[in-house]
Amino acid sequence: MTMSERQAKMCEKLKRLGYGQNSQIKLYGDKFDITSDPLVINDNLVVIDAVETKSGRTRRVRIPLNVLNIAFQEKQSA
Repeated sequence: MTMSERQAKMCEKLKRLGYGQNSQIKLYGDKFDITSDPLVINDNLVVIDAVETKSGRTRRVRIPLNVLNIAFQEKQSA
């Protein structure tokens, strides 16, 4: 399965917004160390692999839809 050009651009924008590998984020009340670049499932579902700082547990975390919308809007206006 290959990413569309739109999905690839969204992925690059998400990395610039701090959702790339080796970044730290706080989502859903937990802190995470991101261990992968964004993985596009479809236009409305993008996940990252991350380690939960508190427990050390590896999780696949969904990037919130409002963040995806921001990435898509900024891509269109650029």
